[in-house]
Amino acid sequence: MQLFQCDATLVWGGLDLPVMGISSDWHGVALHPPLCFTLAADPSNLWFVATRQAPATCSPGTEPGSFAEGLWEHDVAELFLANPTTGAYLEFNLAPNGAWWAAKFNAPRIRAKAQPDFPSIVTSHWEDISYDTWCAAICIPLTLLEKEIGFGAETTANATAILNSPLQTFHSAHKLPGTEPDFHQPASFIRFSTIRQ
Repeated sequence: MQLFQCDATLVWGGLDLPVMGISSDWHGVALHPPLCFTLAADPSNLWFVATRQAPATCSPGTEPGSFAEGLWEHDVAELFLANPTTGAYLEFNLAPNGAWWAAKFNAPRIRAKAQPDFPSIVTSHWEDISYDTWCAAICIPLTLLEKEIGFGAETTANATAILNSPLQTFHSAHKLPGTEPDFHQPASFIRFSTIRQ
């Protein structure tokens, strides 16, 4: 998992970052076109950007940029960040229209009783969805990540996606074990390879 480290503050609308691609589904079936994403850290924030040159189906009734649970029932890109020592991890969901959701987990699929006030801390960005392309991003303060999971050199991560709704396909940047899609496997996440940008 590559993390691009930037000395300058990143600003939506002026991002010029390399991207990685997810080009197959959980079972190895090719994804055309691929989902492209990037992870970048500036002095204050971690950015997760996802884009695809294909139509998207967003969760009905969700306003662009709103905080909404259940986005995984339609097209969504997801970022998981874990503390491999404690087993705690964060999940961030990002819909093509910038709607987003986040939660902290103490163990696989076990939500922490005390949740950060994500809507007051995290922001999302998006471009108007056209028929054939979409691009959205979520901007997460590093202070939040450091407080909740001790974000740093030991942090592990994975980027995933659910696409092609309503006939959903499931995609993971890092291959996870199991015959059926299950993204909540923090023990199988991988460390960042940091690249100066």
